[in-house]
Amino acid sequence: MSERDQILARVREALRAPAPFPGHHASDGHAPAAANSVHPPRGGARQWLPQVGPSFDEQIELFAANALELKAEFLLLDSPAELAPRLTRLREAHGWKRVASHDGPLTDLAVTALGLPTLLTDRPYDVNELERCDVGITECDALVAQTGSVLVTNRSAGGRALSVLPPHHVVLAKRDQLLPDLPGAFELLQTRYAAAYPSFISLITGPSRTGDIERILVLGAHGPKKLTILCL
Repeated sequence: MSERDQILARVREALRAPAPFPGHHASDGHAPAAANSVHPPRGGARQWLPQVGPSFDEQIELFAANALELKAEFLLLDSPAELAPRLTRLREAHGWKRVASHDGPLTDLAVTALGLPTLLTDRPYDVNELERCDVGITECDALVAQTGSVLVTNRSAGGRALSVLPPHHVVLAKRDQLLPDLPGAFELLQTRYAAAYPSFISLITGPSRTGDIERILVLGAHGPKKLTILCL
């Protein structure tokens, strides 16, 4: 038998028994009898992740704290009527002249409130024009309290580029989009998109950053320098 045949024989032998799930190995390095189970361990990933309180107040407080630590701006609005004045103040503070967005119940309100020239990415557009916009305003799939992340897909956030190219990303979300943890986010994706997953799925955790050069934190290296999240 050649060396090639020996290697392939060992591969075929190894494939006869499924690998155990992480954490189910015996202490001596050999897989226990239960390792052949095809079901994940009870409790799933939540047993290893930080616990999140069950109430909305606990979760929104955690999300706000995580967003602040990540250098993102988070604003919880008392009512949808607050959206227009909040966006107007942001427009004046940051000197926005051109906006990029997409069609949606919340983004339509935002675009109308701002009254600025607007590029819509769910229609044919020039990517160079998108780069020249001061802010990209999108909706999202969910907010994740556990990590302060925003879950977006190309279907919820106006395509693949809108949340990446403009230097300031503004996310509009509803209170009922707040999820406690990452497993909840993945469960949402499976429930909503199992029949046809989006081509782009991302967890945005703070503005773009890098610390590759002399371990100095630089914002905006690979995407938006500012991230603002408005929750209605």
